[in-house]
Amino acid sequence: MNARAANAPAPARAGRREWLGLAVLALPTLLVSIDIGVLYLALPSLSRALDADGVQQLWIMDIYSFLIAGLLVTMGNLGDRIGRRRLLLIGAALFGAASLLAAFAPTPELLIAARALLGIAAATISPSTMALIRNLFTDPKQMGTAFGIWFACFMGGALLGPLVGGLLLEHFWWGSVFLLGIPVMILLLVAAPFLLPEYKAANPGRIDLPSVALSLAAILPAIWGIKELARSGPDIMPIAAIVLGVGLGVVFVRRQLRLTDPLLDLRLFASQVFSTSIVMMLAGGVIMAAISLVSATYLQLVIGLSPLQAGLWLIPHNVVMIIGFQVAPLLARKLPVPNVIAFGLGLGAIGFGVQVFVTPFTPVWLVAVGLSLASFGMAFPMALLTTLLMAATPPDKAGAAAAVNETAGEFGIAVGIATLGTLATLVFRLQVGGEFDSLAAALEEAAARGGELGAQLADAARAGYSAGYATVAGIGVAIFVGMAIVALTVLRRPQKELSQQTPVTESSPSLGS
Repeated sequence: MNARAANAPAPARAGRREWLGLAVLALPTLLVSIDIGVLYLALPSLSRALDADGVQQLWIMDIYSFLIAGLLVTMGNLGDRIGRRRLLLIGAALFGAASLLAAFAPTPELLIAARALLGIAAATISPSTMALIRNLFTDPKQMGTAFGIWFACFMGGALLGPLVGGLLLEHFWWGSVFLLGIPVMILLLVAAPFLLPEYKAANPGRIDLPSVALSLAAILPAIWGIKELARSGPDIMPIAAIVLGVGLGVVFVRRQLRLTDPLLDLRLFASQVFSTSIVMMLAGGVIMAAISLVSATYLQLVIGLSPLQAGLWLIPHNVVMIIGFQVAPLLARKLPVPNVIAFGLGLGAIGFGVQVFVTPFTPVWLVAVGLSLASFGMAFPMALLTTLLMAATPPDKAGAAAAVNETAGEFGIAVGIATLGTLATLVFRLQVGGEFDSLAAALEEAAARGGELGAQLADAARAGYSAGYATVAGIGVAIFVGMAIVALTVLRRPQKELSQQTPVTESSPSLGS
């Protein structure tokens, strides 16, 4: 370790006010993730009430995630410039107002507009909360715990969303699910000025508006194209959109390299810790999104569970992931961070390994065990890599770093569903001779045929989808083992070398030697 790092004062430890501030930051995080889950339940009833057609339903669902993905980079940098607390408060006020508009929207068009505003507001919330955690907790151990709690709240919202939404929809109208956001945002607006510090870069420069336009023009077509490929299969329009997005992304990167005050400071990627963390988070998001998709279909159409039963069997893997977010920082206090990450990924690889052997006759509890091990293992890199990434970022760039992290997650989910979800379907089609596009279509045809021929088709279709599921799980084993090797080699480098690459050596977690 160099003399400067050795002589640097120890980071200040957070006190009661900082932990109360974390509780305030957890509120919008919990709400944003709840908001995603409840709409899936509300969609049928709101579609009937508003007479929304299929295209309008898709936009009601997708416009939210499109705008989050497209605006994260811009909003992260805006927070660094105007103040992260200020941007969070602006976003909270907009989220509350848009929630009210969505709850009482009389037409599909107005609901789509309200969902767009909710997406814009959510894009301000995620990077602001992560960056403010970076400001509140300078001690690396406490920072790890804080990010573990933050992730647990996000997953807790995803877990509570269907339960809360189901309760509201049983007793009230569809718009009630949007009203959840209003009291939470009011509490945030009242408490944040007292508990959260304001932070913005000293000399941030002006936001480059052409870069903002380029980032949107690159991300939105790419995300749309990926989602369309996953939804409808290969087609010229989504492929063209992806090519357009990639091309504009190249233009965006070249512009950032020329600017004195870029919208996205690409020098962040010069840090080995930062760039490796982003790639690993992206890869983890790809496989976790894919396995979640294929396992939900497997439980319902292969094993034959009802949607409620399938949902109940999927609860454990969300719960153990929340537990993993708390366990990982505790282990990292005693062991080198790369070792803890690799240990979690090893457990995850075992979980995927269990799922490699699924058949139509696999006990449902064994599938749940495999999913739970994979999710528990993934919680380790999610919690600790985020801490490493944020600690390796200069304080005045924390908003931008948080935005890059969140954008990588959005792309990971979209890419995982589009590529590995499609791969599972391809394996299924090869197994059944290419006659059917989906398991649901094959089972419908089997029911129509009836008798022995129908039973044979149904058995073949279920076996084919199980083979697709197993293929995705096998790729999960390879990805997790690969990430574990990266953690033990790239991240576990001499602290001296890391200190030369990492902008904030004083508050970087100990990586081991």
